[in-house]
Amino acid sequence: MSDEAAADEQIEDDGGDGKSSKKKLILIAGLSLLLLIGIGVGAILMLGIFEEEAVPVEERPEEVAVELSTGNVFMEIPDLIVNLNASGRKSAFLKIKISLEIETAEDMAEITQVMPRIIDNFQVYLRELRVSDLQGSAGLYRLREELLRRVNLAVRPVRVKDILFNEMLVQ
Repeated sequence: MSDEAAADEQIEDDGGDGKSSKKKLILIAGLSLLLLIGIGVGAILMLGIFEEEAVPVEERPEEVAVELSTGNVFMEIPDLIVNLNASGRKSAFLKIKISLEIETAEDMAEITQVMPRIIDNFQVYLRELRVSDLQGSAGLYRLREELLRRVNLAVRPVRVKDILFNEMLVQ
């Protein structure tokens, strides 16, 4: 009986919650420390203590101008939604947003004139695809190459440099 009495006294001394109160205390101390560290880092960034010193003009490295091709123009194709060639009763759909990379802005007018032909070529091709044809990076590469080939055939003599996928959703 004396063991039970000693255990009861210990429980009364701890208030019945000794372990959980220590955990709470450690948790509060840890969160307070993280908060103080966050405030310190924020103050350092806002005050700019670690900003680079200005280098005098004489000591600055010579900048080399790299000429980028500025003639590239991107042209959006309206969203395409097609149902894919699926076996069985379950149908699969593909929603795709495509941009064409064109060499010059003057070519945009010619491409706009044949846009219905481009969309038709894309839809005919996309409807014959299976979900497995679109899986992985190799599938997307084949899709890009085939669409690029088809668009260049449709807009000849204008040349489309690349096809960019803005969004692709298979459902």
